Amino acid sequence: MADFGRDITTGYFLVPNAADPLVEHARELERLGFDHLAVQDHPYQRRYVETFALLGVLLGATAKIRVFPDVANLPLRNPAVLAKAAASLDLLSGGRFDLAVGAGAFWDAIEAYGGPRRSPGEALAAEEEALTVIRKIWSGEHNLRFDGRFHTLAGAHSGPVPARPIGLWLGSYGPRALRLTGRLADGWVVSLRDDPADVLRMTTALDTAAVDAGRDPATIRRVLNVGATPTAPDLTDFALGAGFDTFVLSGADDHATRTFVNETIPQVREEVAAERTA
Repeated sequence: MADFGRDITTGYFLVPNAADPLVEHARELERLGFDHLAVQDHPYQRRYVETFALLGVLLGATAKIRVFPDVANLPLRNPAVLAKAAASLDLLSGGRFDLAVGAGAFWDAIEAYGGPRRSPGEALAAEEEALTVIRKIWSGEHNLRFDGRFHTLAGAHSGPVPARPIGLWLGSYGPRALRLTGRLADGWVVSLRDDPADVLRMTTALDTAAVDAGRDPATIRRVLNVGATPTAPDLTDFALGAGFDTFVLSGADDHATRTFVNETIPQVREEVAAERTA
């Protein structure tokens, strides 16, 4: 039993295709009652608009829905500037921005855009350094210094400070990445692919890493990207058995989207509430 008592929230995974009516779609998703908009971050895709530009536009076009990159491409984003962008979006939107980051993939495309090509070990080390840099830039302190292998600060002044503490969520899958997440992250973002048991195994590894680091696993928020036709019993199992609190729908048509937010998630909330009461 890994239920951590958090409210169950909904998200929608938005592909930033320039040809799509992205702003109108976001407004409709807010009207339907979604809690989050998650936007993938692949700057090298020629058909996509730039993710952070889109996130700012979406925040300006909506009133309640929260947004986050799913997940920000760290090899192509300087972590100090990324932190400032995140704080700025959070301030300007009244606290509706969350930050999820990833160590990188698709290295040919990253390199084509001028980014570094990193081995898995280098990518994780750079990600860990990036977490330190981001948190320093959010601290409100002056004369910030950090001398890392991949990232540095040399007397930087932080600010603006976010409207409220922004959680740093990591998209992670492998054993070393899960250990890093368990040690340092505020949240975990993962996609449900073929076998649900894979997610449960990763959850166990994450919880173990948190305990080994002297942390309570319940402090790590869990976000699950799911396909177009998730069932309420399956999502309930993920909520109660693995502590997931946010389910992000992807690849759904209009009917499946409405079913998810109007029927599936309310059933999940009801079943989770009943289990908690029992």
